[in-house]
Amino acid sequence: MARRKDFTYADMDRWLNERQVTEIECLVPDLTGVARGKIMPRAKFTDERGMRIPEAVLGMTVTGNYPATDAAYFRAISVTDRDMVLKADPATITMVPWAVEPAAQVIHDCYFADGTLVDFAPRSVLRRVLKLYAARGWAPAIRPEVEFYLTARNPDPDQQLKSPVGRSGRAETSRQIYSIDAVNEFDPLFEDIYDYCDLMQLDVDTLIHEIGAGQIGMDFLTGEPLAMADKLFFFKRMLREAALKHDMYATFMAKPLADEPGSAMHLHQSVHDVAGERNLFSNPDGSPSRYFHYFIGGLQRYMPSAMALVAPYVNSYRRLVRNTTAPINVQWGHDNRTVGFRVPEAAPQERHIENRVIGADANPYLAFAVTLACGYLGMTEQIDPAAPLMGSGQGRDFELPQGLPEALRQLRAEDKLRTVLGERFIDVYAAIKDQEHLEFMTVISPWEREHLLLHV
Repeated sequence: MARRKDFTYADMDRWLNERQVTEIECLVPDLTGVARGKIMPRAKFTDERGMRIPEAVLGMTVTGNYPATDAAYFRAISVTDRDMVLKADPATITMVPWAVEPAAQVIHDCYFADGTLVDFAPRSVLRRVLKLYAARGWAPAIRPEVEFYLTARNPDPDQQLKSPVGRSGRAETSRQIYSIDAVNEFDPLFEDIYDYCDLMQLDVDTLIHEIGAGQIGMDFLTGEPLAMADKLFFFKRMLREAALKHDMYATFMAKPLADEPGSAMHLHQSVHDVAGERNLFSNPDGSPSRYFHYFIGGLQRYMPSAMALVAPYVNSYRRLVRNTTAPINVQWGHDNRTVGFRVPEAAPQERHIENRVIGADANPYLAFAVTLACGYLGMTEQIDPAAPLMGSGQGRDFELPQGLPEALRQLRAEDKLRTVLGERFIDVYAAIKDQEHLEFMTVISPWEREHLLLHV
């Protein structure tokens, strides 16, 4: 995938000509991380850059509905259903490997009619945070590790998910963490995934089998946050397509299987000077710097209020429970996987902090934006962290919201996050999540019918 900052529209045209592309998928990541937009012939794309779609596309729930009465929502999104202008980012042009005819996909930024960025678009929110870093001469770097499950096809949402059948003809039923043989069960799928990733230049690194039956982890290389968010956005879309080709589903739900561990998106993050020559988390003598400690302090102080962005659905909180692989608090520690913020062993120039709180279901743009926002506030407000935890964090009290309504209350109440991420973005996002929770509360679960129907 082209990633040069100076990649122009002329460069993009040459790139399309070299590959004889006949069709363009014009994509906009919405607040849920779903790809919205239009598909058009190459000639029309060349002639009509700056296409339009309704602004309300960025104000939908995951079910495609809209808040009906939220006043703050309608102060941001026009009641007249006006258009926004989409402009392609040439640096994101890449092929669509699963297409029958040569097709490309390109991510677009969203603009108002006056030429300003739509402030509640996910890419705009991340750009806003990165601009704050740049103003101080700082350059953050991100390395994501994302977990997902492979499952058998399941067209009936009332039926529980099952592991897919591998080349042995048997479905995986036991936990096979780091098993090479378990990964090899799905070699044809993973060969396609690596081929697709190479063609799209997604900078993937290692693939491992995680703890759960059918649970896989994919590590990426370190990169600039906006570029990495674009790659992860493409990766999720690509993975679902590749799995379908092999008669499977791939899901990034935080907790798709009741008896298996949840799926996380661990983010390794560091901050460098703009020249990229010095890791600000380390002093010249190699010791941890004050910025390193302030960044952790910011995560501890603000991540509880940010949980609605990194655990965005009711299902997300099924992952964040005691005695699992997921953290339940904001403790930090050295090489400690039981806490929210882990500091892996690393050379001074590679010193970084791993945020283990974020779910695989989070929108990558928003997840990157909010974890960097918390660290930024820590660095600028000089927030000292608590002492590192030496033992397990699982026996301690909950320090994170335990459900979406609580998370939304904390998000709305945190003025500092509203300032850094944008007032209108918080209003739109929170209204959408309120609507999703309302829709969820209209559904009666099997547990309720089993245990309440004849017993209460």
